[in-house]
Amino acid sequence: MKKGYRQLLDEANAEIEVVSPEEAAGLIEDEDTIFVDLRDPREVERDGRIPGARHVTRGMLEFWIDPESPYHKPFFASGKSFVFFCAGGWRSALATKTAQDMGLSPVKHILGGFTAWKAAGLPVEPGQKKKKAD
Repeated sequence: MKKGYRQLLDEANAEIEVVSPEEAAGLIEDEDTIFVDLRDPREVERDGRIPGARHVTRGMLEFWIDPESPYHKPFFASGKSFVFFCAGGWRSALATKTAQDMGLSPVKHILGGFTAWKAAGLPVEPGQKKKKAD
């Protein structure tokens, strides 16, 4: 293996902006900041979510950011700031680096992810089970 996940994380963290959960919480009411939850839908359902966060599965991120993609989401072209997070900060570190490399700016991620957010006693909305189609 040429590069393992630890090397990829080290490289990403050397180039991206990282904020503590408390610093991120100070941005939650900022209309010019969008929180992006990169966790799997089952994690969101089970563990809850940061109020107002947009959910983007990690596997679709590049397609949602790129305006040339048929899957592009306009909120990524809004000119706003972005705060990415996942459960523990690994996926969001790599995603922040990728988004930054794609030209999305400004973008940062939460150190320790949603787990650190919850441990800090910051606001969490309960997860919701998706209703099954009849």
